[in-house]
Amino acid sequence: MTMTAERPAQAGQPVAHEPRRSWWRQLGMDTGYVLVNFWLSILAFVLVVTLLTVGVVTLGIWVGVLVLVLALLVARGFATLERRQLPDVLRRELPRPIYRRTQPDAPLLRRLVTPLRDPQSWLDVLHAVLHMTVSIPVFVVTVVWWAMALAGLTSMTWDWSIPYDESGQAANYTFPELIGLADSSTNRVLLYTAIGILFALTLPAVVRGCALAEAQLGRVLLTSRAATQAEIGRLSEGRDAAVAAEAVALRRLERDIHDGPQQRLVRLSMDLHRARRMVDSDPDGARATLDEAAVQTRETLEELRALSRGIAPPVLADRGLAAALAALAARSPVPVELACALPPGQRLTPAVENSAYFLVSEALANVAKHSEATVSRVTVVCEHDRLRVVVEDDGRGGAVLAPGHGLAGLTDRLRAVDGVLTVDSPRGGPTRLIGELPCR
Repeated sequence: MTMTAERPAQAGQPVAHEPRRSWWRQLGMDTGYVLVNFWLSILAFVLVVTLLTVGVVTLGIWVGVLVLVLALLVARGFATLERRQLPDVLRRELPRPIYRRTQPDAPLLRRLVTPLRDPQSWLDVLHAVLHMTVSIPVFVVTVVWWAMALAGLTSMTWDWSIPYDESGQAANYTFPELIGLADSSTNRVLLYTAIGILFALTLPAVVRGCALAEAQLGRVLLTSRAATQAEIGRLSEGRDAAVAAEAVALRRLERDIHDGPQQRLVRLSMDLHRARRMVDSDPDGARATLDEAAVQTRETLEELRALSRGIAPPVLADRGLAAALAALAARSPVPVELACALPPGQRLTPAVENSAYFLVSEALANVAKHSEATVSRVTVVCEHDRLRVVVEDDGRGGAVLAPGHGLAGLTDRLRAVDGVLTVDSPRGGPTRLIGELPCR
């Protein structure tokens, strides 16, 4: 069983690209996109502009409001068709906007006019109006390039059909004549074939450029606002995760202090009061009690140091993540094989270093408490501006990401710095915790 905790796929968030397509498949897709969108852009322009005009003219009798709403809905329909085509052309996923909605129990008039208050609806209208200004030029270029390539490459099959007069000359000037060559079937075929080869070789690049030029208009008008909304949502989620992780850490610290140092300090206070009462009547007993109090003091200091190391160890701030993980691995009751591929002296941002250290610390603590493992491995590497932290053990497995569990707190801790946590822990083991954080 594999449990994965990641941010939900957010609009505007980078998504893995599709495998690279063959050039002929991409050419066919781009050509179809340009040809289909030419007719769709004309239809959208006619319908949307007509409805907008009628709506504005009839605003005085309230019918215009309904007509304007209809224009927005029609533009939204064409925008939806465009958004479905964009990922194939741009070869990446794009965010989809969330249109403004009203509650089902809202008054009918308010529900009808909701599209008028939605900025994305007006961006859809703008796209319907402007789309034709791009689709027509790219349609012309695409058709001309295809026509020249096909006509040139097939010139041998149609050259015989050129009309000639009684003297054997073509009725009109041919292209070879215009550039100073003799007008013969061989010259024409060779020249037209060369032109066809030139256009055929440049066809994929030209059509690709036309498709991208048209797609960029749709991307800017139909998805940019959604990307901004998604980024705001992602940052809000990160903030909430940071608050939740901090609250969990504070509750845990309070519990650890209450169960450990606080109890020892209470006993220390009682021992000191007892020793003070025994000084005159039982000096030897008082000395023994003071010796016990000294032991309690040392143990309390050790527990406080351990708690401070779990929060922000001094070695992490002074010497960096690699040194802090080495010290952490040395204290682990389960043997740890540490492989830290960070360049010597490389320092990450404090938030990333703290989160990575916290991940390894919690993971090793869970290994020691629950996994029954005999060995664990920690791998840290920074690739492509992402810090990858992997903690593995050969224990019994079965770790799950459930609300209220320690791993859920790790998820929130990593999400607060734009990181993700993946847990692979089938029953019977082994267990792998993979954390990915930004290097900067």
